[in-house]
Amino acid sequence: MSQIRKIMVTGGAGFIGSAVCRHLVLDAGVSVLNIDKLTYAGNLDSLAMLRDPSLYRHAQVDICDSDEIRTWLENFQPDAIMHLAAESHVDRSIDGPDTFIQTNIVGTYTLLEEARRYVESLPIDRQDTFRFLHISTDEVYGSLGAEGLFTETTPYDPRSPYSASKASSDHLVMAWYHTYGLPVLITNCSNNYGPYHFPEKLIPLVILNALEEKELPVYGKGDNIRDWLYVEDHARALSLILQQGTPGETYNVGGNNERTNLEVVETICDILDELVPRENGKSRRELITFVADRPGHDKRYAIDASKLKSHLGWQPQEDFDSGIRKTVQWYLDNRTWWEPIRSGTYSGERLGTSTTR
Repeated sequence: MSQIRKIMVTGGAGFIGSAVCRHLVLDAGVSVLNIDKLTYAGNLDSLAMLRDPSLYRHAQVDICDSDEIRTWLENFQPDAIMHLAAESHVDRSIDGPDTFIQTNIVGTYTLLEEARRYVESLPIDRQDTFRFLHISTDEVYGSLGAEGLFTETTPYDPRSPYSASKASSDHLVMAWYHTYGLPVLITNCSNNYGPYHFPEKLIPLVILNALEEKELPVYGKGDNIRDWLYVEDHARALSLILQQGTPGETYNVGGNNERTNLEVVETICDILDELVPRENGKSRRELITFVADRPGHDKRYAIDASKLKSHLGWQPQEDFDSGIRKTVQWYLDNRTWWEPIRSGTYSGERLGTSTTR
């Protein structure tokens, strides 16, 4: 990053955001300001290794607070913004969409306006190199059938309050590019997994429930398909796109690792049975319980990341087999990170069963 040396990262205490902060500081030597409100899924313990105050600092700020955002932009003087702050769990959006509308739509609007004001105050040479990278999801594209892949030109067709709010934010970002000339980039990624993942999501939830001999709930028949992307591969992709991507362009980021939900759960059970066998000697697969499907559950997601690979030369370093083994081992080795969450913030209860408010 020859020109981009100071980056404001929003949502940097979240799962993907913390991976981005760790990569930028530890691997790229970039100075990072982490703007994070620290909602239930924000965890500064995921950033405990970032101890150099000249390269990393955190500010507890709501991205909807324009005055605070403006102050931090003026004081920190970033060369770029990487916008990851979002409410991101589909099940929670079903139970309470209000927060998703505020954070994902109003918050993105606030950031865009403050970024536009800030960029206009910069010298021309810094205006030319400034970038606003908006990190989104493949869920904005809706649901795929048995064949095909999402590309950057796939029409938007969101099916949940979460995906609708992210689709809205994507459109706002692109509107600020076309209307005001703000140098934006957008990424849409497939399902992430890896270390420091808040345990309401499928993979960490299954790992921890299996360790605690709890039931492993699988929606419907377990035949919904997702493309899985190791979070550290995603962080590397985002850094590359920020450096070399073309303003006004969208880049899809995927792992090319399609699995049914049931296959994911069974793989985790098998790895745990190998690493920490149960006292009764039985497979953890017997803990799998099929439960009623959630409302609006998309059948299949799959990303075509060929544009990112051909234009910018990105390749994932992990496939699903290697990444999921690393992930399971990380949770076995890092109880001090997840045990406080399980005992306090989130204990593994099911969310997203509401169809009416």
